[in-house]
Amino acid sequence: MSPNVTQTIALIARIVISACMLILGVYLLITGRLKVRNYSVKGVEVHAIGAVLLLGSAIFLFSGGRGFFHQYGLLIQAALLLAGILILWVIAEKPGIHRPLPAALHTFQSAPDEPAYRLHLRLLKDGSGILIVNAATVLHLNSTAAEYAYHMIKGTSPDETAGYVSKRYRISQAEAQKDYTDFRDRVQVLIHTPDLDPTTFLDFERVAPHSQDLTAPLRLDCALTYRLPASADASLAPTKRVDRELTTAEWQSIMDKAWAVGVPHITFTGGEPTLRDDLPALIAHAEKVGQVTGLLSDGLKLADKAYLHTLLQTGLDHLLFILDPADKASWRALETVMPEDLYTTVHLTVTPQNVGQAGEILERLAKLEVKSLSLGASDASLHAALHALHDKAASLGLTLRWDLPVPYSAENPVAHETIEDEVPSGAGKVWLYVEPDGDVLPAQGEANKILGNFLRDPWEKIYP
Repeated sequence: MSPNVTQTIALIARIVISACMLILGVYLLITGRLKVRNYSVKGVEVHAIGAVLLLGSAIFLFSGGRGFFHQYGLLIQAALLLAGILILWVIAEKPGIHRPLPAALHTFQSAPDEPAYRLHLRLLKDGSGILIVNAATVLHLNSTAAEYAYHMIKGTSPDETAGYVSKRYRISQAEAQKDYTDFRDRVQVLIHTPDLDPTTFLDFERVAPHSQDLTAPLRLDCALTYRLPASADASLAPTKRVDRELTTAEWQSIMDKAWAVGVPHITFTGGEPTLRDDLPALIAHAEKVGQVTGLLSDGLKLADKAYLHTLLQTGLDHLLFILDPADKASWRALETVMPEDLYTTVHLTVTPQNVGQAGEILERLAKLEVKSLSLGASDASLHAALHALHDKAASLGLTLRWDLPVPYSAENPVAHETIEDEVPSGAGKVWLYVEPDGDVLPAQGEANKILGNFLRDPWEKIYP
């Protein structure tokens, strides 16, 4: 390579390095901070490094055409630039390397001199958490929010909480304290707000329940009985698959076992669960344990206000009301339920008989101030009509729910409720279904996939 070419390459290198040093030096000198991805640095040292880099860039101007700076200027500039970058890396705050809080259950009960409420926090092994508010609402939390919930339950002061979190996650203490205060305030709003969705999120980075590495499902659907009301077609209930119904004590032991392994949410279904005389006692037991409790029913018995209030007083948190739009008694029952402080989702099965009036049915539900809706079809040929109703529901302000089971009944044979790929992705992972004899299925209608029996088999076999 000729001397002229070598000199040209060296000149270009010096120009590039000088420009980099000039730009970086000016930026550091003026701002005093630098952040690259999760690495950040700030302070007097940054200003000093910026000044040194500016002086280094000036070597190109001072070197002239000869002398020491002309001969060794490129090496000096490269050394200064690399040294500056190395010092910045050494003094930078690096991404927090932390272990999640240990997986465990933590509880909190309000003091006697304040409004009654209770919290259950279940920390999962990946650091995320499930916070249960008043045994009525399940909140899914990312790892940061789970730590805020942990410190809130433990009574850690905001200053101390911010100190812990800022060190573990490499954020400023002021930012951590602001986030913690915001989290605590939102939880307080939920604590004192009636008629909440049983499963919801806080507005942090959302944790998708179906994506979590769960050690237990988030919900257990308990079919207390496959018996149906006298007016229903009993042949649709799979009573031949079960040889007996569990006793009250056996169902209570299942709830205890479910809570012990981390299941925060129980729904009672069937058949028609209100045909079980011990339904209030089972709801009360779940409430005592601390679980969120739901009921899936045709609702006819709930038209009796005394019975409805008994269920509410024992701890019922939400209801999936199976509407028979052709039955006036079904509408009367729904009219009785809606004014109560009970989160209610209405399920409507679209059939060849009612598909023509389905739009009017949704309008009537909206007038009753129904906010949550579950839709199904009795036949695959009705799916096009079903999809058209989705837009109608949205225009009426009805929120669609997809992951709730439906009791066996004349209007809702389960074979049609779980058609092919219509089975939700959370089945067998996010929730399980327990038949009246204790057998566990991934979801309702999947009788050929028995995972074990909740009473007889160890949890590791049922939920590996």
